[in-house]
Amino acid sequence: MKKLLTMLAAALMAQAALKAEVTLPAFFSDNMVLQQQSRTALWGQANPNKMLRVKPSWNNKETKVMADENGDWKCYVETPVAGGPYYIIFNDGQEKVLDNVMIGELWFCSGQSNMEQPMKGYTSQSIENAERDLFLSGDASLRLFTVKRAAKNEPQGDVVGNWAEAEPSVVQDFSATAYYFGRFLRQALQVPVGLIVSSWGGTPAQAWTSREALADFPDYPVPGVGARFSGSTPSALYNGMVHPFLGLAMKGVIWYQGESNYERPDLYAALFTAMVKCWRDNWGIGEFPFYYCQIAPYDYSIITREGEPVINSAYLREAQLKAEEMIPNSAMVVLMDGGLKGGIHPRKKQLAGERLAMKALAGSYGFNIPVESPRLAQMAVHDSVAVLTFDHSPKYLDCTRGELRWFTVAGEDKVFYPAQAKIRWNSNIIELHAPEVAHPVAVRYAFSNWAEGDLFGQNGWPVSSFRTDDWPIEPEGIKE
Repeated sequence: MKKLLTMLAAALMAQAALKAEVTLPAFFSDNMVLQQQSRTALWGQANPNKMLRVKPSWNNKETKVMADENGDWKCYVETPVAGGPYYIIFNDGQEKVLDNVMIGELWFCSGQSNMEQPMKGYTSQSIENAERDLFLSGDASLRLFTVKRAAKNEPQGDVVGNWAEAEPSVVQDFSATAYYFGRFLRQALQVPVGLIVSSWGGTPAQAWTSREALADFPDYPVPGVGARFSGSTPSALYNGMVHPFLGLAMKGVIWYQGESNYERPDLYAALFTAMVKCWRDNWGIGEFPFYYCQIAPYDYSIITREGEPVINSAYLREAQLKAEEMIPNSAMVVLMDGGLKGGIHPRKKQLAGERLAMKALAGSYGFNIPVESPRLAQMAVHDSVAVLTFDHSPKYLDCTRGELRWFTVAGEDKVFYPAQAKIRWNSNIIELHAPEVAHPVAVRYAFSNWAEGDLFGQNGWPVSSFRTDDWPIEPEGIKE
C-alpha cells in the first residue's frame, strides 16, 4: 500500500511539473517575427492560478500576468523599432525562453492554390525563375511560417507550423507569391520581415469566413457541429486557420483567391467584403491593410465537363474590382498580363508577389510612387464611335504597346463584335468602333475567361477587364 501511495504521489508531482511548463501557440516560438512599434499580445497556458513573468530582452522590462483557473493567460508587451535578434523569457516557476526573435514587419498571407503554390511548383506546373531565385534565397532576416491545413467545425486556438529563416531548403516549400512579396519588402524597407502563410488550394471564400458573418448568406449554410468538415465547408478554414491568430499584432494581410468562386460572381463582392470585415472585427487590432490579387485570365473550358456552359470568369474579376471600392483600406493587384491560358496556376508569381509588395509600400509605408491601374471613368458615343475616358492614370495610358486586341462593342441587339481601338496620344482617352455597329451601346475589354491584357497605364500597371453594360450574367459558351 505504501509503495502504491508513493507511486501515486510521484505521478501527481510529475503531472504538476508538466503543467508548470509555459506553453505557447506554435507561432510564438524561436525564430519568430513580432510587429515593430506595437502593443503586441502574447498568450498561452501556464500553471493555473499562478503568476507568470514575461521579460523581453529588448527592454528587460518585466510584465506580470496571472494565469486563470484553466491556466490561460494573456499579456501585452511594447515592441521597439525593427531589430534583433532578441529573446523572451517566460517564467511561472519554470523558465521557458524564446530565442532568435526579430522585430520587424509581420504579414498574414492567405487564400487558395495561387497563394499556396510553393516555389518548387506543383507537379508539371513550374514557377518562373524559381530555380535561380532559390539559389539566392538565403536571408536570416526573412522569417517564414506555413500553417498546416486544418478544416475544423469549431474555432481553434492553435495551429501546426514552425518559424524558419529563409534559405533554399525552406523557401522551396514556401508560397511563391508570399516569398516574392516578402523579399521585395525586405529590399525596400531594410528591416526584418515575417510571413505567415495560411492557405489551402481549391477553397472558396466562404470557407474562410466566420459562421456569424455567413448568417447573411443563405447560399452558404454552415453545417452543424457533428458534420464532416472539409476545406470547402463554410467557416471550416476560418475556424482552423484564421481564428488561432486573432489578436496577433501584424501589419496587414495579402490575399490571392477567387478561382473557386468564379461560378457565383453575383455573390462574391458582398461575400468577400463580409469576410474581410469579420477578420478585422474579430482580430481586434483595427482596420489593418488588406491587399489582394484579382484572379488571372485562364481558359476555364479546360475544367468544364462536356456539354456544360463555360462560366465567364471576367464576371468574378468584375466582382473583385467592385470589392475594392467596398472594402476600406484595401487595394487590388490586376494580373491581366500574368495569366496562363492552359493553367489555372500562372508561372508569374514574382509579378503577383512584387505587385502586392508595391501596393503595400505605397499604401502602408508612405512610398510616393503611383501603383494604380487605370480605370474606366466614363463612356460617350459620337455617331458610330465610342469614346472611353480613364482615370487613376496621371501620366496617361501607355501608347507604346501596339494594337489593342481585346475590345468589343455592341449595339441595341447586345451582340458584341471585335472593335478597332486607338489611344489618343498623350491622353487617357480611347476611341473605338466596329463596322457592324452603327450605334454603340456597350463596350467590353478583355471580358472573357482568357485574354492577354494589352492596355496599361504609363506606369506599367495593367487595366482590369471591364464592361460598360449591366446585362445579366451569361455563360461564355458551350464547350464543343
